[in-house]
Amino acid sequence: MMKKYLLLLFFLVFGFSQSQIIRKYSNEFLNIGAGARGLAMGGAVISNQDDVYSPMWNPAGLNGITRDWQGAAMHAEYFESIAKYDYLAYAKVLEEGVFGVSIVRLGVDNILNTTQLIDTEGNIDYDKITKFSQSDYAGIVTYAFHPGGNPKLDVGINAKIVYRNVGKFASGYGFGFDVGAIYKADNGWKFGGILRDATTTVNFWSINQNELSAVVNGEEFNPAPTDKMELTMPKLNAGASKLFEINSSLYILPEAGINVDFAKTAALLSTDFASITPYAGAELGYQKMIFVRLGINRFQSITDIEDLSRKVSFQPSAGLGIRYRGLTLDYAISNSGIGGSNFFSNFFSLKLDMGEFRND
Repeated sequence: MMKKYLLLLFFLVFGFSQSQIIRKYSNEFLNIGAGARGLAMGGAVISNQDDVYSPMWNPAGLNGITRDWQGAAMHAEYFESIAKYDYLAYAKVLEEGVFGVSIVRLGVDNILNTTQLIDTEGNIDYDKITKFSQSDYAGIVTYAFHPGGNPKLDVGINAKIVYRNVGKFASGYGFGFDVGAIYKADNGWKFGGILRDATTTVNFWSINQNELSAVVNGEEFNPAPTDKMELTMPKLNAGASKLFEINSSLYILPEAGINVDFAKTAALLSTDFASITPYAGAELGYQKMIFVRLGINRFQSITDIEDLSRKVSFQPSAGLGIRYRGLTLDYAISNSGIGGSNFFSNFFSLKLDMGEFRND
């Protein structure tokens, strides 16, 4: 009977998905990640991020918080400060499991609105140029636990509410879930995975046609899109890591894994069903106080617009971290990786672990 229900659910979701608009990069701001540690390692933290930043990488990692509470904040700017990215999070240990709340914002401010630049007679009036902001917000509630009390297995669930706003032109709401797990083997290896938008995240849009549309000499420009619903399909991230102690003071923690999009993209390995790209990163730690990190991710096959040759693009990253008692400050820098772009993004994040302070 259970198999019949699961099969029915699959066909309902599949049929619903096929009848709506599926975007390859819908809600992509939630795939950026949070915390300069993970960003410096190229996202190679799916199996080893075990703090308040884990909801953005793998919610199961929240089980790494074993006492009291943690708080975190991150700020980043993209493309010479054109876009700004912010993250706030809080996580609290419960009698059973760990509960967390996260808030994410990605915004571009002071965008010129030229929709009313030309009046109905075709005359240009620069005084009608205004400015607006485009912002994406998300609120994430996370719960992580050990199923059946098994200490080797961590499971976590994200419940996401998304709000997206494009000035006075449009706004949209969405909701969805992520499911993640981490398995800790006896030999020290950790295996982690997260299925993002596991149930397919649904986004509902409302369009303000009066603000968007412009009529010039009887011809309408910027007509409102007819599709008001958008679907974000599942994505899978999976990785494995192991901590190697070099001596009593030094350790190295590498991770490697794959990112899977269930759509045809510019990934190195791409089919109509799925596209797969690898990632890798490592952290070198000294007395668990000073950290050096490297990573590489987002491999893509691109075409050079000048000679039409195929090239491989990737996103390198690096960073540093310093920890004193329960306070950790991390920094990361990454390149867009697109055609040798000179655009670099800087990330700063701060974490407060109250359990460490109370433990002293």
